[in-house]
Parts: sequence; structure tokens; C-alpha cells
Amino acid sequence: LYSSLLYQQMSAWCSYHSFEGAAAFLRRHAQEEMTHMQRLFDYLTDTGSLPCITAIASPFAEYASLDELFRVTYEHEQLITQKINELAHAAMTSQDYPTFNFLQWYVAEQHEEEKLFKSVIDKLTLAGKSGEGLYFIDKELATLDTQN
Repeated sequence: LYSSLLYQQMSAWCSYHSFEGAAAFLRRHAQEEMTHMQRLFDYLTDTGSLPCITAIASPFAEYASLDELFRVTYEHEQLITQKINELAHAAMTSQDYPTFNFLQWYVAEQHEEEKLFKSVIDKLTLAGKSGEGLYFIDKELATLDTQN
């Protein structure tokens, strides 16, 4: 849920700074994160567990640049990868093979997420801080599919 809120907040920052392509990309990504959460909730309820949502911190709302914003997304995805790997390890060591198997989808998804955000950072680095370069990257982000 936090990931979805983070990307929605980042989308608002992008809109405020006229990066409409990045805003649309991040809105789609926020929706995708909600789908990921629902998938996890469904698994938990299917296995007889009761998912509980606790208080969620407000995501950071200010960034110095589009580059900084996407670096934060990449770092966030790396953190999520670490957490999913920890869950998969716990499932495997406790011999909960159905959960381990379920988590493999998330393991693969995280690989794609990190790859996606790293590619955006690489393009932003190539573009530099010039208005024209950022304009073209923003246009590309508008068409970039979150489902690689």
C-alpha cells in the first residue's frame, strides 16, 4: 500500500512541475502496486489468514529534480526486493512451500521493477539537466508500459 501511495504522491509532484508523462507513468505504477497488494491479500485470505493494515507513513512529497525522484523510486524498489527475498527465505526455511512458490511471482516482478527504474535513471543521466532532454524523456515515460 505504501508503494502505491508513494508513486501517487510522486505523480502529483511530477504534475506540479509539468512532467505530465512521468506523472501518468507513476499513476499507472501506483495502480499496479494496488493490484500487487490485492494479490497478496487474496493469497492470505485463501490460506485462512486475516490481513491487517496498520498505520502507514505519509510519503515524502518534495524532490529537487526528476532525477532525484526516480532515484528514490529505485531505492524503494531495492528495499521491496530485500523484503520479498526475506519473506521467500522465511517461507523456504520453514518449509512453507506453497507460500515460497507464491512469492516467486513477486521475486520475478521485483527484478523487472528494478530494471525498469534503473533504465529511467540511466536515461535521465544521459539527458542531463537540459530542458530539451528532460522533455523527451518525459514524453517517453508517457508511453512506457509499467508491465514490461
